[in-house]
Amino acid sequence: MAAQRTRRENSACFVMAIGAIALSISVFGDEPKEYEITDADRDHWSFRSVARSMVPPVKNREWVRTPIDAFILAKLEQTGWQPNPPAEKRDLLRRMFLDLTGLPPTIEEQDRSLADDSPIAFERLIDDLLSRPSYGERWGRHWLDLVRYAETNGYERDGAKPSVWRYRDYVIDAFNADKPYDRFIVEQFAGDELPDAVTETVIATGFHRLGPFDDEPADFEQDRYDQLDDIIRTTSQAFLGITLGCARCHNHKFDPLTNHDYYRVAAVVNPLKRPLNGRTELDLPAGTLAQRAALMERDRRIDEIRKQISEVRDSIRSDFLASGKSALPAEAIAAFGIAPDKRMPPQKDLVARHSPQLEAELLAALPDDKRERVAELERQITSLREASPDLPRGYFMTESAEPPPKSFLLFRGQAAARGPEVPPAVPVVLTRESATISSPLSSHGTSGRRLAFARWMASASNPLTARVIVNRVWQYHFGDGLVRTPSDFGIIGEPPTHPELLDWLAHWFVHDANWSIKKLHRLILSSSTYQMSKSDHPTYGEQDPRNVNFWRFPYRRLEVEAIRDSMLSASGQLRRTMGGPGVYLEIPPEVLAGNSDPNVVWPKFDEAASSRRTVYAFVKRALVVPFLEVLDVCDTTRSTELRNRTTISTQALTLFNGDFTNRQAKHLAERLQREAGDNATRQIELAYRLTLGRSVVPSELATMQRFLADDAKSEDRRLKLEQLCRVILNLNEFMYPN
Repeated sequence: MAAQRTRRENSACFVMAIGAIALSISVFGDEPKEYEITDADRDHWSFRSVARSMVPPVKNREWVRTPIDAFILAKLEQTGWQPNPPAEKRDLLRRMFLDLTGLPPTIEEQDRSLADDSPIAFERLIDDLLSRPSYGERWGRHWLDLVRYAETNGYERDGAKPSVWRYRDYVIDAFNADKPYDRFIVEQFAGDELPDAVTETVIATGFHRLGPFDDEPADFEQDRYDQLDDIIRTTSQAFLGITLGCARCHNHKFDPLTNHDYYRVAAVVNPLKRPLNGRTELDLPAGTLAQRAALMERDRRIDEIRKQISEVRDSIRSDFLASGKSALPAEAIAAFGIAPDKRMPPQKDLVARHSPQLEAELLAALPDDKRERVAELERQITSLREASPDLPRGYFMTESAEPPPKSFLLFRGQAAARGPEVPPAVPVVLTRESATISSPLSSHGTSGRRLAFARWMASASNPLTARVIVNRVWQYHFGDGLVRTPSDFGIIGEPPTHPELLDWLAHWFVHDANWSIKKLHRLILSSSTYQMSKSDHPTYGEQDPRNVNFWRFPYRRLEVEAIRDSMLSASGQLRRTMGGPGVYLEIPPEVLAGNSDPNVVWPKFDEAASSRRTVYAFVKRALVVPFLEVLDVCDTTRSTELRNRTTISTQALTLFNGDFTNRQAKHLAERLQREAGDNATRQIELAYRLTLGRSVVPSELATMQRFLADDAKSEDRRLKLEQLCRVILNLNEFMYPN
């Protein structure tokens, strides 16, 4: 046995040695020849130009509200199937609220909507929901999944990303304003290079900097290319639905994406630099190169003026301190008399504490001519600030006004193994014109490469961009996209279930909707396809368990954000403040117990401050809030096109026994007592309306009434009401709306 093991080990070593030699030859050998892209490569369905499909004829014309319905129904009729009947009006109402805003309808909204029998009642409701700020909070969160948003860097130190929350607020505001999607793309990829660049568009470029960042890498040059790789992978998947990152070390194994394609795109983003002070991440004034340069010049001039002010005050400082006119304590006066480099820590503390008072005394003691001189200098500072106001701080990468660095193909992705120089370009398979980017310097002094690439991505001629985003919007409404691999439209991705519908939507989105996502929502939600019930069908369910034909509306659990926000809304605790720095949700003490200083790692829990929408929760990569993690919050280390959909015991335990749910059950019980008094029937009816958006049925009412026995003591009854609320918040119907 020992001899056999030795032979195996020797054989393994020999194979490893041969592999190392082969790798060395591959890395440092001749330049690899680029694969030649052919018309056959471009014939893959997702690489073809988008053309408007013909709307198919159907037998059941009355079911067709929008062209979407014709495409769905035509396929069902081919198999002899029929779509599900429409959902109950109350169920559809709650579905739309949760889908568009992530919040349940209030009782007043339920009553108003259900009483509206107009033929266009749902269209009016859709417009109302799309106009609410909560729409941007709901749909902005979907986008943050795609761009790997987090507020820390990950890795061992997991340092905070300063001012990164402004990117999150930019996304929410963009959805609420219905910013055209083509503009949305360009702003994030090259907002600083736009001719009309402003603070908002510069903050948008924080997109490039959202990924994990190792602030103490073993190999700084290799880490630099790892950072570029993060940008390339996220860009190609989020915007284009292709896995270009797989071509970093070699030609893509399945798609016609070459090693050269990868490094041409790397050349586009290569001029970007990460602002750092040693290992510390920096934010910057959110402006263009020229604006930041103007601020630097302004601050330089202000510093010079402040020195002049100090010189005026210093001219009388010694005499004033010696005159006995100062009201400062004697020990403070003595401390000021010592040279700064000779002061001991206690004296430095005295100087720091009493400097404002001394400065005020010196100003009052100045002779008239010197006081007027100081006033004039202060006016100069005010004028400088008015001419160049401060800019909000933003978290983004920068380009310098210098010529962009040369870019090279790296053999096997190794920074130390440079191959030929490559120019900036787009993937060859996605264009029939020249792939090379012509990018004269932008009007702001940057390379212009990113702006040229972004405009190519956001052009109507790009075969992928519109297809990818309409598929994503469909996916978030229906649980699955028409393409069920939403970030991989390549060879091994799943083909579309309804290719003609996908192309019709993509063409309509660009040419009729002018890239408006809100118009796309209206089209989808107005359809009979969206308004179907979720009821099962024994034959259809057996033959099409994945609902590929969309014969019913899918049955799916809410995301953790909608679950948490719905609980806060029902209990009356939800704070609707928008924007600003992230809030810290509760983390159990036992989770923090292993840290040397738990309050530094995670601030002390403040229930009132944290009772905001979950999109504003502080996202720390190395310490995910357990409540969010157990309910499948997205992985922030990469672009997440589709969250995990698990059903596990820890979810039931967290939702039934966890502190958050129990706290909301207590608040909900208190709300029921305030608004319904001590009448058990009214309390139960109110609880169902607040949580499930419907009236309690007789069997449910009888069960709940027995639980809240009238002869119970008041204290016991209060606790029972809390437990009743906890049960309702854990009902399947609360998590899986109809």
